Amino acid sequence: MSGTTLAGGPTQDEIMAVSLFKLGLRSTDTLLEIGCGTGKVSIAAARTVKKVFSVDKRPGAISLARDAAEQAGVRTIEFSCSDALDFLRSDQTFDCAFVGGSQHLVQVLPLLAKKVRRTIVINAVLVSTLAQGVATMQQLGIFCEAVQVQVARSHGIAGSIMFKPIDPVYIIVGKGFAC
Repeated sequence: MSGTTLAGGPTQDEIMAVSLFKLGLRSTDTLLEIGCGTGKVSIAAARTVKKVFSVDKRPGAISLARDAAEQAGVRTIEFSCSDALDFLRSDQTFDCAFVGGSQHLVQVLPLLAKKVRRTIVINAVLVSTLAQGVATMQQLGIFCEAVQVQVARSHGIAGSIMFKPIDPVYIIVGKGFAC
């Protein structure tokens, strides 16, 4: 599926760096990524953690992510073409979770809170997703912080440079309480 793009595109490198930092990943961790899209975050995290479970309901996304992981030589990612709510019905627990897809966020967060031992990070581009994520995490007693990240990249113009902004991203951080 080379050359195929997904709605939303891959996570920008700078946003991914902050998100991975906020997750606080360790070499012994298992990470769940919901809404893996192109697999960029799963692949980056897989270089640090023991195992990544990468979930997306779009077959095209899973195909892209699998191909990208194979090209990167990463073999510690288990891909699942599934709706997050269906995937979370298992008894499995995780050390950390990254949410890149926000569909059913209000229903997904209570399940994640029970299945994640340490950290949950959500990336949101919509203010409504920010509001839902923060409010739900506060109701669950797991909210830690929200960070707004704005990145601008340099571009050449008239023999000099200018900066073109990339849409802001809200990074919402919570703590799981799975035992």
